[in-house]
Amino acid sequence: MSIHILPPQLVNQIAAGEVIERPSSIVKELIENCFDAQATNITLYIEQGGLRLIRVCDDGIGIEKDDLPLALSRHATSKISNLDDLEHVTSMGFRGEALASISSVAKLTLTSCCENVAHGWSVCSDGAEQFFDIQPAPHPKGTTVEVSDLFYNTPARRKFLKSDKTEFGHIETVVKRMALSRFALGFTLFHQQKEILKLAAAFNLEQQEQRLAMIFGQNFIDNALHLDFEISGLTLRGWISVPTFSRSQTDMQFFYVNGRFVKDKTVAHAIKQAYSDVLFSGRHAVFVLYLTLDPTEVDVNAHPAKLEVRFRENRAVHDFMMSCVKRALANVRPTILNYGGFYQHTEIETPKEFSPRFQQSLKIPEQKIYQTPFFQANELPIENKITFDTNPSRMVLGYAITHLHGIYIFAETPTGMVLVDTHAAHERITFERLKQQYAEGKIATQPLLLPIKITVTESEAELAENAEHFFQSVGFELNRIAPETLLLRAQPSLLQNSNGEQLVRDVLADLIEHEDSYRIQSEYNDVLAKMACYGSVRAHRILTQDEMNALLRELEQTERGGQCNHGRPTWISLSTQELDKFFLRGQ
Repeated sequence: MSIHILPPQLVNQIAAGEVIERPSSIVKELIENCFDAQATNITLYIEQGGLRLIRVCDDGIGIEKDDLPLALSRHATSKISNLDDLEHVTSMGFRGEALASISSVAKLTLTSCCENVAHGWSVCSDGAEQFFDIQPAPHPKGTTVEVSDLFYNTPARRKFLKSDKTEFGHIETVVKRMALSRFALGFTLFHQQKEILKLAAAFNLEQQEQRLAMIFGQNFIDNALHLDFEISGLTLRGWISVPTFSRSQTDMQFFYVNGRFVKDKTVAHAIKQAYSDVLFSGRHAVFVLYLTLDPTEVDVNAHPAKLEVRFRENRAVHDFMMSCVKRALANVRPTILNYGGFYQHTEIETPKEFSPRFQQSLKIPEQKIYQTPFFQANELPIENKITFDTNPSRMVLGYAITHLHGIYIFAETPTGMVLVDTHAAHERITFERLKQQYAEGKIATQPLLLPIKITVTESEAELAENAEHFFQSVGFELNRIAPETLLLRAQPSLLQNSNGEQLVRDVLADLIEHEDSYRIQSEYNDVLAKMACYGSVRAHRILTQDEMNALLRELEQTERGGQCNHGRPTWISLSTQELDKFFLRGQ
């Protein structure tokens, strides 16, 4: 069979197969074009879930008459002209494939008008990239792209689409996702000539949180922490949920790199690690996060639909994000708000204060003599250990009244009441103490009676050899004794009951995937969490009033004090206003 050149329409249909999975894929591409056109308002009209019609209108700079045919041609773009432009690209689109691909699988009409022009111009395309008939058309400044009869010429692909309702659901999700990437733009969405969504431009934090509430619900804003960190050219801002506000799936996790929505394994892993000891098992955090960095430090041309990126310094991005989120979660502590209610967050460390400490944390600390001044079982924090602030106005968890059923501390506050789960609270206090003490000491190593031979691939053995210092720093003595054989001679004393061979294999897998591993630290935390659980006050042990108040005071000062090690809440509060509602007072 002879080699031949494919016709342009078929080439575009092949390209469309990579980026146009369903109507929502077209909506994404067209909205991105609106972004690049410097639009301030975007309006979308959808019919039959996008199968019959997708019309996207913007008030951007428009397209010149002579450029309209080029806009519909493959690999024609105003975004880049050389490799250097590609490495510094900040626009959403840059390949020049979107409109040509769309027109090859649907009927497309492009109408546009530039500023200070008497009227606009319109052109239709079928993906063949020839015989463009440009006609005058009335149109305000900006551009309208109308896509109708999707997949009319590729019926096999049309069969894979779902119901109109399902397809519109995907479109609505894309619009909301894009609306969260550009707060300064207004969005309006119609379906079947009915207004479904209208978002005004948001320029300040209050307006942005109003948009978030319209998309995620007010409950998210009521349970969200705002982040704003900037360190060494990396900026992370956005919102994360407190651990007690979580989901059974990851459908409310939005992450943006330089304004572009992406799904990234590095980021997912960093967030998971940050929530590792505060989130209930099987639950997922809710977040909307924005990472900004130098465009040369990220490759946005790594995926046909541009949903994935590659970071030049993968580990630095991972550690930065994990540390920022962990810092925000560590600051979740009781505080009194102006309205007299309670909320579990207070900023005790500014981003500037955090910045030098984070950079210092990237260096390997000097090892110190290891000691084990762990607390004895059921030992409670009492006043002779720590001096507490006993000013009633700052005793935000209140003053203990009684120990209900030997389980819950009932405390009165100036604005209502608080119930504290004694075991959960003491467990978190003990766990944080153990982690701090362990981090300050040298890791104790336990030599194995019989060293373990571990057979691995040659590349894994080479990786282990290069990472020998890393393994030593976390308490493992691991040597390469053959091209495909490792010998484990010792492991950390705290992990003496763990499967050392499996842990080594898992760590190597992490190093291959993420260039780093937090699996050993996770194992440490599991052991310390068990020690904290066993060493915390048990249910039905009646505490004295001094013991209860000491526990409340220390919980107020404990990082991540809102949840126990298993992700359960440690306390709840009711204001006098809420109590009045229960009893219909004042009604």
